[in-house]
Amino acid sequence: MNSNTAPRRILIVEDEVHIARGLIFNLEQEGYAVQHVENGRDALDLLDQESFDLLVLDLMLPDISGLDVCRHVREYFPDLLILMLTALGTDEDRIAGLSRGADDYLSKPFNLDEFLLRVKALLRRVPTAQTQRSSNFYRFGDNRVDLEQGLAHTPRGDFDLTDLEVKMLNVLIKKADQVVSRAELLQEVWGVTPDTETRTLDNFVVRLRKYFEKNPARPVHIQTVRGRGYRFVRKQG
Repeated sequence: MNSNTAPRRILIVEDEVHIARGLIFNLEQEGYAVQHVENGRDALDLLDQESFDLLVLDLMLPDISGLDVCRHVREYFPDLLILMLTALGTDEDRIAGLSRGADDYLSKPFNLDEFLLRVKALLRRVPTAQTQRSSNFYRFGDNRVDLEQGLAHTPRGDFDLTDLEVKMLNVLIKKADQVVSRAELLQEVWGVTPDTETRTLDNFVVRLRKYFEKNPARPVHIQTVRGRGYRFVRKQG
């Protein structure tokens, strides 16, 4: 691995800790940066916060099945490479994993050298899959937004966001779960003085709710706090 480039980042989702420890040790010896979680829920939460080049995913997990994690990852993180590991080695299981979006499949018990070669081959096949993704990629509810490219993917469809819409989302997201006053939004997004009265802000809130809320009349992500401003909530209660 080139010492002048950042190490490839790998997330291991494996509930058998002794297996995970062996994989972590050997991957780190190869120069990869490795993180480990023991269940699918923690994996999805971590993927919301950080970018990885490769997901090493066990099929048999204690909460969400590996197949469901794979399906979810392929939907929301289409560029993320997935190597599925499983003790279920039948052709049907292999086909099920690949059909859900896994890039490769390895049955337990596996040869460690083969595992490392599979990892290397996957990362070589698409050498910049994750490193080229925007670091401003953000997901909330059933929505995902590329704040750098100004693209929104929602259950209602895909939308191109304006620069001002991106600015407003940025302010709200950076202060998630906090009340952001109208004056602060007007100053941060439009650069107008805090005492300026304008309906433009309200129109933008209405527009963003139409994009991202299942029921714009009863918003769960972009909430009005009467007399104070707005609050952005990432996860639905």
